[in-house]
Amino acid sequence: MSIPNLITLGRILLVPVVVWAITSGAMWIAFVLFVVAGVSDAVDGFLAKRFGMTTELGRYLDPLADKALIVSIYLALGISDLIPRWLVILVVSRDILIVGGIILSWVIGNPLKIKPLLVSKLNTVAQILFACVVLGTLGFDIKADMLTLVLMITVAALTLLSVAAYVAEWMRHMNATLAGP
Repeated sequence: MSIPNLITLGRILLVPVVVWAITSGAMWIAFVLFVVAGVSDAVDGFLAKRFGMTTELGRYLDPLADKALIVSIYLALGISDLIPRWLVILVVSRDILIVGGIILSWVIGNPLKIKPLLVSKLNTVAQILFACVVLGTLGFDIKADMLTLVLMITVAALTLLSVAAYVAEWMRHMNATLAGP
């Protein structure tokens, strides 16, 4: 177990605490923990790359930790009626669709190695910024309605574009290998 993997596990363990903070109304705590999680993500990535500590386990744990945190925060904020539920459904459904497509390709014996697309990376950045702004405005009683609205629309648009890109990529892969040489 490498140090970056231990940091990633710590980030995973923060998830229920962040959810507790949101559902308890302790938004400033949720905000601080979210920032800590973000910093730990950068630190574990830096350590892994800089000191050659990358591992196969880390390649799976890191995105799992990221998704667990984002999905959990969006679910907690949606259930608490702090962000629109349609946005939560969109964000969560995208991830379920991607994971489902990967699993389906494995099940039918046509594994798909997924690499993050640019639109997906932009989507993740927008999701993180939106969550950070929502938690920060709620935690510190700051008004940023226009910024929140712009980020919400950006998350929705990038999520839809990301779904379309991954579905197209999945269909290309499935058609190319099923059609044969």
